[in-house]
This record gives sequence, C-alpha cells and structure tokens, in this order.
Amino acid sequence: MMNSELPQYTIAQLALRNGQDKPQIWVAVDGVIYDVTESRLWRDGKHYEHWAGQDLSDELEDAPHSKSVFARFEKVGKIKR
Repeated sequence: MMNSELPQYTIAQLALRNGQDKPQIWVAVDGVIYDVTESRLWRDGKHYEHWAGQDLSDELEDAPHSKSVFARFEKVGKIKR
C-alpha cells in the first residue's frame, strides 16, 4: 500500500493504540503510523522509556537505532494534520 493510500488518524486516535486502551500498539515516526503490536520489544505498549500511541520522531535521535527499524512493521496509517 502506498503512503498516499493509507488511512489518516488524529493524534487522539493514535493515542488510544497504546497497548492499554485498545489491543493495538501503534507508534508514529515522521507522520507514518506503524503497528508494533507483535514486537516483543513493545510489550504492554512500553519500549524502554518510550510509550506507544504517540509520535516518536523527536525521540529517535536518542535511540541506539535509526528509523529504518520501522521498515519491518506494517504501515497502518498517517497522522492527520
């Protein structure tokens, strides 16, 4: 699916996919939302000191990895701006 075809979600809708309020665990990077539900590193919506259901773009510069790690996860949407 091309990025332009992805459904759009508000920040509030993304926030519900935090592994607590809904079973899905989603995070966004650069406006693209990824489903990390199946990742063992995102159990209960937490990954080290980061929480799911939000845009993690600004937090990536402190991560020991680049945003390329998200390539392994399904793109499920885009943030509605």
